[in-house]
Amino acid sequence: MAYVKVLSASGVASYEPKDTTPGLPSLRSNRGSYVDQSSTAWMRSTPIGTSLQEMRRRFEEDGYIWVKNVIPREDVYDMRERYFSQFSHTGMLRPNTSPRKGIFNPSSDPNVHEGIGGLPEENTKQLLNAVHADPVYRTFLAHPSLRSFIQQFTGWKQEVIVDRAMLRHNCPGSRSTGIHYDQYFLRDGEDEFLTAWVPIGDCAPAGGGLMYLENSSVLGKQLEDEFLKKAQHLPKQERIDAFNKFMASDGFMSHDAVEFREAHKERAGRWLVGDYEAGDVVFHNPWMIHAATKNEDELGRIRLASDLRFYEEGAKLDQRWMKVWTHDDGL
Repeated sequence: MAYVKVLSASGVASYEPKDTTPGLPSLRSNRGSYVDQSSTAWMRSTPIGTSLQEMRRRFEEDGYIWVKNVIPREDVYDMRERYFSQFSHTGMLRPNTSPRKGIFNPSSDPNVHEGIGGLPEENTKQLLNAVHADPVYRTFLAHPSLRSFIQQFTGWKQEVIVDRAMLRHNCPGSRSTGIHYDQYFLRDGEDEFLTAWVPIGDCAPAGGGLMYLENSSVLGKQLEDEFLKKAQHLPKQERIDAFNKFMASDGFMSHDAVEFREAHKERAGRWLVGDYEAGDVVFHNPWMIHAATKNEDELGRIRLASDLRFYEEGAKLDQRWMKVWTHDDGL
């Protein structure tokens, strides 16, 4: 991608992507119609060499920052290959293709191969448990390029990652992640944490990657305040539960991007999306509203990504998340 040098109002130099990308893609979520293109826009990407001052300004202004080339590309694809190699016997992958590419088998039913957030079969559940505990994945989470960037960006002396770091695969045609903000899943800890969304492989705009609701951090806080007011008389364990009686049965606010935006259009903007490449990382705050697009990748690629949460050492953590993910952990 080409970049052009721009100056902020304070005179800080940064680099913006030059508009060489084709028109906006057609996006949709699990349910509802495609989002009208007047209601979508490209995310702002940030080269890794941008000054920390400018990166922090963008994060504060946008609620997210999409940083290019944080992790070496081949290291990311090594992780992709490791993951899909463990599913090679399930019929998920197109015959005679490399697990490194992660191409879905078009003769298979995508609903049979759902991952986290879906209804996987029993053997898939056991595989998902195993890959989350895989020492190779746990080592990947400590990648020095990622950890070094986080320390520099946040200014923390030491970061703490929650152990419940999830790997989500999403086959073309299967269900994707619904609309949410992260704080309501981690209500028993401080609301000052950093989410890192790591695409493990290239991920086209309509390939199941994240889309963000523009300027939605304030809306996320308002919705949480409304929830806490309604739930103030519930027992604590129910109040902090993302699946309690005031929340949707699956923990998400909606699965319809068009309907959700229409309901909140006075308080938020368009759906923003990116053309993600292996090595990129998107960081966002606990209140930024987001979801995954429906995976309609033209090349048949399975979307694989990891979502990680970091606190500053010494912060109050949500202890429910300080254990490795399993399919039956109730969170």
